[in-house]
Amino acid sequence: MVTEHSGTDGDTSALALKILVAGGFGVGKTTLVGAVSEIRPLRTEELLSEAGQLVDDTDGVDRKVTTTVAMDFGRITIRSGLSLYLFGTPGQDRFWFLWDELSQGALGAVVLADTRRLEDCFPAVDYFEHRRIPFVVAVNCFTGARAHGAGDVSRALDLDDGTPVVLCDARDRDSGKEVLIRLVEYAGRMYTARLLDSVG
Repeated sequence: MVTEHSGTDGDTSALALKILVAGGFGVGKTTLVGAVSEIRPLRTEELLSEAGQLVDDTDGVDRKVTTTVAMDFGRITIRSGLSLYLFGTPGQDRFWFLWDELSQGALGAVVLADTRRLEDCFPAVDYFEHRRIPFVVAVNCFTGARAHGAGDVSRALDLDDGTPVVLCDARDRDSGKEVLIRLVEYAGRMYTARLLDSVG
């Protein structure tokens, strides 16, 4: 989603870009959206139920007591005239039917990864690769998790050449903002390359 809206002086040069924040269950999507959003984020969290425990893999995130059941929403201004609308996706398999709606018009996506449960982000990586939606993988560096370099994560996920992998702290606003800037830059390069290919 790329929309124009009037700036404070009445011009229409302000851009709003739609970004998805995806990844496995309990990886920090709600935390990232909340940390960077300049407005009070919209959250659709519900308490984990006993029924949900039968279908949700909580191994490694035992202390998690809530889950996103629709989406998170936040907004951040990157610079004058450029805002990002952030849509956090639900992480469990049973909510993936929402992804197609949320991804309509998205410029790109952040796939959050936890190296303790790296396999949980494979579905998100596959989803965006198959739909040719530019994405970056952001490794959320949890306390106590073994440190892995960006190259190691890229190889483990078998990412396409050039797909950025960045290390971040989803709780930290500046760290999250850097991830979003990397995504916007990468998506811009990808769409420019595709445009040149189409006219070449």
